[in-house]
Amino acid sequence: MAIPDVQGSADSRQLPINKVGIKSIRHPVKVMDKNDGVQHTIATFNMYVGLPHNFKGTHMSRFVEILNHQEKELSVESFESMLRHMVKRLEAETGHVEMIFPYFINKAAPVSGVKSLMDYEVTFIGEILDGDRYRQTMKIVVPVTSLCPCSKKISDRGAHNQRSHVTVSAVTNSLVWIEEMVQMVEAQASCELYGLLKRPDEKYITEKAYDNPKFVEDMVRDVAAVLNNEPRIDAYVVESENFESIHNHSAYALIEHDKRPRP
Repeated sequence: MAIPDVQGSADSRQLPINKVGIKSIRHPVKVMDKNDGVQHTIATFNMYVGLPHNFKGTHMSRFVEILNHQEKELSVESFESMLRHMVKRLEAETGHVEMIFPYFINKAAPVSGVKSLMDYEVTFIGEILDGDRYRQTMKIVVPVTSLCPCSKKISDRGAHNQRSHVTVSAVTNSLVWIEEMVQMVEAQASCELYGLLKRPDEKYITEKAYDNPKFVEDMVRDVAAVLNNEPRIDAYVVESENFESIHNHSAYALIEHDKRPRP
């Protein structure tokens, strides 16, 4: 006896769905590492397609099949081919895949040189747009230190500082290493963060931050200026959230810019 395909039946409401699919499925991945060649990690995937108005639903199980039919560890290099296969397999015209994973960089403390791992949250977003166009966006959350210029100016002793999250979402036209993007951001902060510090290191970063105060507005403008000068980046959004140490709220700023010429 044939089993009816309810999801493949017609729908009469004439309402297309922009994104339908599955969220929060984990899978092992391989990511290129600038220093060590490759890094093995676990990613959380969100996978969607656009659903035409005349279809009742999509076939959710096919998303899992597509992910598991890849090599045991999906690589960033096979990201586009997997996305195109997903769109074809689900008979869609548009598709969207997000791959979110922790990425680790081994950093040496500024004075003692002691090494420790720092983790960064990275997201690769692949999209098949109308006309079969492919777009890839890299998003990175970089934790840094910011020191308040106003506090430094008005205080007789010290200044308040806080940990900040700078998030960059960049549409790239060629390879930009994760490490490069992290360095672009960290270089604009009052000071970068480290996993492990000795006392001489703590003295160094405290004084460095004090000598390099930044408002949240300064942070996004300085990062944006660097991204504007990077030819491998076509468009970007840069955000900074400062988790204020003397307030029960955060300070926030955002700059969005598309460097590509308008048609």
